[in-house]
Amino acid sequence: MTRALEAQRVEPKSGTMRSAVVFLHGYGANGADLIGLAEPLADHLPDTMFIAPDAPEEVPGHPMGRQWFPIPWIDGSSEEEAERGLIAASADLDAFLDGLMVDEDLLPEQVVLFGFSQGTMMSLHVAPRREDAVAGIVAFSGRLLKPELLVDEVVSRPPVLLVHGDQDDVVPPQSLPDAAEALQQAGWKEVFAHVMKGTAHGIAPDGLSVALAFMRDKCGL
Repeated sequence: MTRALEAQRVEPKSGTMRSAVVFLHGYGANGADLIGLAEPLADHLPDTMFIAPDAPEEVPGHPMGRQWFPIPWIDGSSEEEAERGLIAASADLDAFLDGLMVDEDLLPEQVVLFGFSQGTMMSLHVAPRREDAVAGIVAFSGRLLKPELLVDEVVSRPPVLLVHGDQDDVVPPQSLPDAAEALQQAGWKEVFAHVMKGTAHGIAPDGLSVALAFMRDKCGL
């Protein structure tokens, strides 16, 4: 049984919903961490609703922090626990997206997944395994999980934008070219990349500008 995800949302600035951006936060954060990005984006995407679900699990010892799945080298969990967490969270996110589209009368091609760090890992893992392609994936400062399985498990290939800071000391910058190569080997035609110069583990203004252009030009928002 899937777990319901609590979410914060910002309604479309125009009052008319034609698309949605789903923010997926990183390890130890929550939906509030990314929902603030709706403010600078809304002027340019006035018909877009922004929604940011909380990951399904508390971070052990940090009740305000959430995790999509355990990370062994951070919390001492086992690889088996991390694997079970990824499988469960993937089902939770799938159910959340299905419910969102039904409740808001949105088609998959009207929905963009916008991930950061562990949220990027979730985006790149879940979206390609969904039957109907979402409009696109914006993937900040994360990595592609289980790249060796993608060729056999991919079902849909939405456009992907990979963005990473070249000074990231949490998720190595090499994760960007590694993900791009794996996506292309799995048949992706639209993979775009941007390196944020002088940026650590975060979202810099230039990266957000590139993400906005991608969502407008490649995702049709």
